[in-house]
Amino acid sequence: MTGNLQFQYPWLLALLALLPIYAFLRGRIGKLAALRFPSADIARAAGAAARAASGRLLLFLRLLTVALCIVALAGPRFANDHTETQASGVDIMLVLDLSWSMMALDMGGPQERVSRFDIASQVLEDFVHKRPNDRLGLIVFSAVPYLASPLTLNHAWLIENLRRLHVGLIRDLGTAIGDATAAGAKRLKSLKDSKSRIIILLTDGDNNKGDIDPVPAAQLAAALGVKVYTIGIGIEQPCMLNLFDPATGKLELDANGNLKPGMILQPANYDVLNKMATLSRAKFYRATNRRELQRIYDEIDRLEKTEIKLRRFTTYRPLYQWPLLAAFGLFALEMGLANTRFRRVP
Repeated sequence: MTGNLQFQYPWLLALLALLPIYAFLRGRIGKLAALRFPSADIARAAGAAARAASGRLLLFLRLLTVALCIVALAGPRFANDHTETQASGVDIMLVLDLSWSMMALDMGGPQERVSRFDIASQVLEDFVHKRPNDRLGLIVFSAVPYLASPLTLNHAWLIENLRRLHVGLIRDLGTAIGDATAAGAKRLKSLKDSKSRIIILLTDGDNNKGDIDPVPAAQLAAALGVKVYTIGIGIEQPCMLNLFDPATGKLELDANGNLKPGMILQPANYDVLNKMATLSRAKFYRATNRRELQRIYDEIDRLEKTEIKLRRFTTYRPLYQWPLLAAFGLFALEMGLANTRFRRVP
């Protein structure tokens, strides 16, 4: 919002230029003297020096009063320019895998101890910051899905909940991709004023738990008008899943500060994720490192744009009363002086 002083009828201010002309002519033209004096000394003695400027002061007050009246007539006002954003947002349900395999360290650099979950949550947080006008929600899943955040415009609260998550928080082991997708679709179904509804599913495993298979879940989402973008993460070769503490999600270290080896993870088969995306008229993506995952979410951000309309308008606060009050005050002062201190007797 920006503000500035302006006049409703600025052309009236041109009348101010007439006041100096009037003052000049008033000083040049006057009435003839009513009395004749044989000597100028008598006239000089009759007038005191203190009274000589009274006419000028009264004329100045009258001119200033008229000037203030002209300013008031010109309609001074303070204009506030407003801009309102009207966004027709996209409703997005983020579905994040929280199964134990998300602790694998295969997507970071050679010297990094950063898990798949760490990378995914950081990229998700960046994606949330880029969608300020959209309602976003978060479902996490392992063997069962849980609602971490309902669809909301309070993205700070969603991010706070995202930062509280860690692998091991859901003690039921497994990967229920179908149940998590169906849960997200049902949440989006309840929204009646959506411009567009999408699910972004991120997982690193095969569906091996739950009551609903992934393909029927994608068909359900498509029937409800929900597009399901699917992302499979992890390298395409066996990798080590190091031991970690499920209570905290922290990696376990031996006495020398080295990671404790665990089990070997096999790469997942992501054909089903491709089918899910195709059924719902969306896209399937594959990411093996942080850069690729970031690029995927950037592309989804471009594909699912939010329509934003800007409405600009101006409100006015009138200010004419202030010069008008000042003019009344000066006129009262002039009348008071003219009838008291500077009173003239004919």
